[in-house]
Amino acid sequence: MATRKKSTRKYGTAASKRVERAMKKREKGTLRSGKGGKGGKVTSRKQAIAIGLSEAREKGAQVPAKKTGARKKTASKRK
Repeated sequence: MATRKKSTRKYGTAASKRVERAMKKREKGTLRSGKGGKGGKVTSRKQAIAIGLSEAREKGAQVPAKKTGARKKTASKRK
């Protein structure tokens, strides 16, 4: 009997629920950005997803860590 490979999901179900909630709030027009939702109205789909994932991270859901941009090292020029 063949053994099935155990799948390792990147995002947990709790994370998808948070994103789904954020998307619905965006469609309704009540999703706001910023600390405590005191910023502007969110209309961007990408921003709504980011807010949902951020909330999921705060609650400890299974979400990959934020990606940070790679910094370029530049040689300093001396004159």
